[in-house]
Amino acid sequence: MAYFVLPGRGKRVYRLALARRIVDGTARGARDRSAAGLARRRTRVLRRAMRPSRRLQIGLGPWLRALPARLPDPALTVALAKLEPGVRVAYVLLHIEGMPRFAVRDQLIELRVRRPWQVIEAADAVEAPPSRRPARFEPVPVRPVRNRSVLPLVTAAALTAVLVGALVVTERPPAAPAASLRLVTAAPDAWRTVRSLDAWPARGDLVRDDVFLREAATAWAAETGADRPGDAAQLLYAGRAAGGPLAVMRSGARLARYTPAGLEVRLAGADPAAPIALPGGRWLLAPWDAAPETLDGAALAVRDGVTAPVAPATPCGRGPLFHVGSRTVGALGGPRAPVLAYRSPDHRTTDPRSLDRRTSGAAPAERLGPAGRDFWNRLGCLTAERDRPVAEAVAWDFWAGRLPHGGGRADWTCTRLAFADGTGSSEAMLLTRAEPIRTGACDVGRPVSGTWWTAPDGARRYLAAAARGLTPHADGGLRTRTEGRLLVGTSPDPGGAVRVTARDRDR
Repeated sequence: MAYFVLPGRGKRVYRLALARRIVDGTARGARDRSAAGLARRRTRVLRRAMRPSRRLQIGLGPWLRALPARLPDPALTVALAKLEPGVRVAYVLLHIEGMPRFAVRDQLIELRVRRPWQVIEAADAVEAPPSRRPARFEPVPVRPVRNRSVLPLVTAAALTAVLVGALVVTERPPAAPAASLRLVTAAPDAWRTVRSLDAWPARGDLVRDDVFLREAATAWAAETGADRPGDAAQLLYAGRAAGGPLAVMRSGARLARYTPAGLEVRLAGADPAAPIALPGGRWLLAPWDAAPETLDGAALAVRDGVTAPVAPATPCGRGPLFHVGSRTVGALGGPRAPVLAYRSPDHRTTDPRSLDRRTSGAAPAERLGPAGRDFWNRLGCLTAERDRPVAEAVAWDFWAGRLPHGGGRADWTCTRLAFADGTGSSEAMLLTRAEPIRTGACDVGRPVSGTWWTAPDGARRYLAAAARGLTPHADGGLRTRTEGRLLVGTSPDPGGAVRVTARDRDR
């Protein structure tokens, strides 16, 4: 277990020597051969192997001379080296030791591994390479290696450190107090096996600046009250994205951006791929999204996962941003960039089974074409900024044409926002040349909407429209006529309540 859980650095002989030294260190004085005693020893071995002390690498000679004749196939070691320590432990316990999942979960909790079930799922997803030799060692009786005591060496090193510290004590600033909130980071390659926000690695040129990160953690702990032992936040970015130092941290659905000027905490959800807004129009991308493109199809520069400055072509700063793979993301005022989708007036759908469940009506994401970009540039500034983070947004321009009695060209749209918490909201708007008219909620799967409208001649009329393949029907004592797919109604008492529904055209 120690051999496979150790980080994959250095030659195999040194790795095995270090593993055996760890096991020997737990053997001395361990006379309890009960199940509970062996479980405690296993926990000590795994804890030391997950993050071995540098002290254990000093004086490995006796253990190098006691190596077995055969070592396991290196292929599995190379594969496990790419995983974070908790996933390595789970893999070894599940697939080498053959422990049941519930026992592995209990062991991970004992090792203080966060989200044990997610770690177990990540271990199950590991594709082990074919091995020429068994993964386990051949069973041979071994005794702890006897070696000379390292106490004289440790004592000499400690005395030297004290003397050097006394010489330079006047030159060093006082140590900053420890932050009450721990900052944790995902393994650099964790995202290759788990596509989640938890697997985003920490990026930026300040990820090793302990002083700055301590300031960021302390600021968030003071803001949120996260000062209990064990409280932790995930570090996503620490660098100079816009010139000054910036740290981006998250805990659950909350996202924090820290600069020396202050701290900003917002709800951001746990969408695994939505880019995160940084100052200066830059965006932090998911680690698997490495080749974004501008809306014109040109490559968008990326460094440390951060894009070059890019902004919507709108006066309000909301609208399409750039392409990432098969989707187009945009800014809608929140801390993350949602996926934008567009449906033209010619789009027809009457089969709810073909609709995407997350947006309750958006088809699978595809890049916005010129018409979609132009429409979202127009619609972005009309979409109200929400407190909740938006994960996806679809706009269906379900009717376009000329309004009667000189009303000019207009578009009727149904916009559906899917939030990161799984909820959503929808709104219909009649976009006239004068101003938009908000016409209530809509069903983006079968859009239909109606409203009272004042024509240029001063008369009040009721307008209703539905998507292609549907016919609007109004109940409310109106005299109606249909112009194409637009229903026009009049009443002696304009402004009264009207109920509008959509019917299939073939009925």
